[in-house]
Amino acid sequence: MTFEALAESVEEPFAWLVGRPQRSTYSVSGWLFLRILGLVYLIAFLSLWTQVQGLIGPGGILPAQDFLNLLGHDFGAERFRLVPTVFWLGAGATALRVGCAAGALASVLLILGLWPGGVLVILWWLYLSFVSVGQDFLQFQWDALLVETGLLAVLLAPGRLRTWRPTVEPSPIAVFLLWGLLFRLVFESGVVKLISGDPTWLHLTALDYHFFTQPLPTWTAWYANLVPEWLKRFAVLATLVVEIAAPILFFCGRRARLLGCATVAGLQFLILATGNYTFFNLLTLALGILLLDDQAWRRILPVPLLRLTPAAPGSERPPAARLATAVAAMPLLLLQLVSLTDAVLPGMPAPLPARRALAWLAPFASVNSYGLFRVMTTERPEIIIEGSEDGRTWKAYEFRYKPGALDRRPQFVEPHQPRLDWQMWFAALGRFDRTAWLQAFMVRLLQGAPEVVALLASDPFAGHPPRYLRAVLYDYRFTGLAERRSTGRWWIRRELGPYSPTVTVTDTVRSSEQN
Repeated sequence: MTFEALAESVEEPFAWLVGRPQRSTYSVSGWLFLRILGLVYLIAFLSLWTQVQGLIGPGGILPAQDFLNLLGHDFGAERFRLVPTVFWLGAGATALRVGCAAGALASVLLILGLWPGGVLVILWWLYLSFVSVGQDFLQFQWDALLVETGLLAVLLAPGRLRTWRPTVEPSPIAVFLLWGLLFRLVFESGVVKLISGDPTWLHLTALDYHFFTQPLPTWTAWYANLVPEWLKRFAVLATLVVEIAAPILFFCGRRARLLGCATVAGLQFLILATGNYTFFNLLTLALGILLLDDQAWRRILPVPLLRLTPAAPGSERPPAARLATAVAAMPLLLLQLVSLTDAVLPGMPAPLPARRALAWLAPFASVNSYGLFRVMTTERPEIIIEGSEDGRTWKAYEFRYKPGALDRRPQFVEPHQPRLDWQMWFAALGRFDRTAWLQAFMVRLLQGAPEVVALLASDPFAGHPPRYLRAVLYDYRFTGLAERRSTGRWWIRRELGPYSPTVTVTDTVRSSEQN
């Protein structure tokens, strides 16, 4: 059997699943998807570039080089698998800046369609490198989603050096795998809300709390919080239906697939309109684009753009490359199925070799489980960090985006992610003595570390660090319409008590000696 015949036989069932026998081709969707993915990568690298020194730089909260040194001492050669990163070559300030710059440059090349296959490998490795050393600050689900999407996109990319026009039909296996990723992302997010047993989802009251308890609320969320309760309950029910039912439509024929695509996209736009979820919604929409075949685009695109699309795109990948794609895709497909089973049927046994392979590959963040807002928070504890020169008069540090001053309007910051502000939301849900990064953050403030202070909106001590520092916990809630009109405040708050003990310069010295 020739390579070409073997490749055809392997691709045939996947071609049937994505509708190719009914003349569904995906050259336009594949072309657009890669460019939007390039845009997402560009956003991710530029956003990280603005804050990486304060987060994991040598003078940052959790220095990456210290983290790698500790792993090298404890794990020997195994460290290269446990933490797959280019920064084993060095994680100093210059290396981190160069990594962000290289990622941004490669993103632009992908957007321009220059050497997409090779560029995607570079982007996947660079972003995985940052995720691996980012510790608490790069452990969000969209970071994992971008890594996994980037790896699968390598299989989708055309082999040519330049792709100005959507003339190449992508591999049906790659298209199917990316459909599978979108299915798992949306379906798991819906199912885990139910199997978690969380009463706010079961009783359809989740949106009674979501708008003011989400990590970085927006001003539109304040208005959304005012809608009648019956409408909120209907929206919760609609969310569950969309997340659980719509993904099934992806595999139920062309019309059902387009309906599933439209409903998932509609949900993402509503989330975009009322929340700050970085590049997550844009990346989800990019995956959804692959559900649209060329016939659908011919009905959407204006005539001038239609002239750029071929009537019958062809695959220009040689048989050997197509076969290699199939060989690489099969284990990924198996691992996707195991991951899906673990997420939605936790008690279901899976083949032991597959589980071991999934565990071995876990550090590469390339086959993941998803499930945003598995449990809805019903209160909003907020940490306010205060400094003092004498231990009696305290001044609050104001963060750039998280709630603080009661009269400051919640703002849109997406697609940028202020990772320190996000982590403060998680810290408030836990305990100070179990949140090592927050302890390190307060020590850096006492040291007056400029990279860390730059992450904040302002320095109340004008470059001269305070002698004392403390964290106070408050309960925050949105104001009502009448109070907003009379006071101009977006928030009301009630003090809950101290979150941390008072920290002094002595603690800074002791911490330095221990490190």
